[in-house]
Amino acid sequence: MDNLNEILLSEIEGFRALGNKFLSGEMSKMDFKGASGGMGVYAQSSGKDFMVRFRMPAGIASIRDLKQIYDFANRYKVENIHITTRQAMQLHGITIDEVCNIMKEGINKDLYVRGSGGNYPRNVSASPLSGVEKNEVFDISPYATAVGKHFLNKIYTYKLPRKFKVAFSSNDKDESHVTATDLGFLAVIENGTQYFKVYLGGGIGNNSRLSVSSGQLINPEDILYHVEALTELFINEGDYVNKGKARIRYIKERMGDEKFINCYNSYLEKVKAKGNLKIKVETKVYDKTGIETSIKSPRLISQKQNGLYSVYVHPMGGQLKTQYLKLIIDKIEGMDDVEIRLTMSEGLYIRNLNGKEAQILLDLTEGMGGNTSLEYSTCCIGVPTCQMGILESQTTLKDILSYFKEKNFTKDILPPVHISGCTNSCSVHEIGTIGFRGKKKKIQDELTNVFELHIGGDLGIGKTKLGKIYGDIKQVDVPEFLFELASAVDNSNKDFTTWMEQNVDEFNEIVTKYIV
Repeated sequence: MDNLNEILLSEIEGFRALGNKFLSGEMSKMDFKGASGGMGVYAQSSGKDFMVRFRMPAGIASIRDLKQIYDFANRYKVENIHITTRQAMQLHGITIDEVCNIMKEGINKDLYVRGSGGNYPRNVSASPLSGVEKNEVFDISPYATAVGKHFLNKIYTYKLPRKFKVAFSSNDKDESHVTATDLGFLAVIENGTQYFKVYLGGGIGNNSRLSVSSGQLINPEDILYHVEALTELFINEGDYVNKGKARIRYIKERMGDEKFINCYNSYLEKVKAKGNLKIKVETKVYDKTGIETSIKSPRLISQKQNGLYSVYVHPMGGQLKTQYLKLIIDKIEGMDDVEIRLTMSEGLYIRNLNGKEAQILLDLTEGMGGNTSLEYSTCCIGVPTCQMGILESQTTLKDILSYFKEKNFTKDILPPVHISGCTNSCSVHEIGTIGFRGKKKKIQDELTNVFELHIGGDLGIGKTKLGKIYGDIKQVDVPEFLFELASAVDNSNKDFTTWMEQNVDEFNEIVTKYIV
């Protein structure tokens, strides 16, 4: 890592100079975005402040890294730390010099931001309860971590057409999105042996596409061959001219599934012929002494290890108050072998707690986030922070929850909603049961803030699908629409999924009232 750190440290002053050129107006917004993304940094809409994103492979957030991120946030007076939908953490509202100080200090402490944006391999995602979940196939954490290290070790060398995302799922719930990403590995067991099933060429965003199975089971030790095969295919077949068509899913679409898989396999043969990419990993043994508890909470999850538990924390919109992170760190630091894993839904699990510790963490985190599915909603950072944002997605989520509170509606009726503040898909609204995509629309000659409504998306092996687009709802009407929907479901005494299946006409009648 010493050589890597030297290279990354050598880039910082040149980047600082670029940032100052942007601030002085000598460099355009888009030119700076093209250069800054690969450094893990983006300018905010103010044109004065910046965001920095930390790589957290597999969503594993060590106490050491969390303490360092807290220190940065506290030092630079950042009130909220944003947990992303790719299991990373972001700091917003900092200066270019503070960004560069963070980059430098982070590198010296093995906490990296390089390549967490731009045309680079992004943070490797993984099932957040892998290693402790009762119904997992096997622990995929060490494999996801190995791919993350592989990317990081040569992160400065990549020249990809656009971003490249890799995911690992430990069971059919597919919480890491292997069925809708560039390259996915699903844990399976056949005849008592562990394998990965490989998924290719999916992605969420403009022209979202689901992944296709490569049709093969692979030995876990061979995963880097598959990573390199798809990387080389992407480099050679990707579109370097039209950014809007530069993702791997467009190559698959252009070739067709069968030809794409054959092309992939030809690259795989070439990479395997070179050799030297087999890996060996160590899987953690969870041998902490458990203590059973009789506590009941929607945020408490029993682990497969007897007497051990995980506690879920979902800060609204993924905005974890800096002071809350400090409280969590201080509490778990004195406990034995406690872990934190970030989720793909902007939350975090505090894992490997015995029953007594679980009670302490449930009490500590009670006011830090939500308890109902609606309060577990996913929301991008949006306007006024995001440079690319169109609507205030965070404000919309607050308005939704406030509306329900004003109506004294506390029942857990609706599923989480996914709110993206622009045509990008930072909340993965396409695969949410209820999704919103922000845009502006002329209504009676007046440019109006609206959310495009997506309904019926799903995630899971064999059932992942994109939601159906129903039309546009005014931003100001979204809380009322969701409340009317929740009230109809509640009055039926059915769960949301059953109600949607059995009450199509009633649903369409409600939607029609709000579509503009």
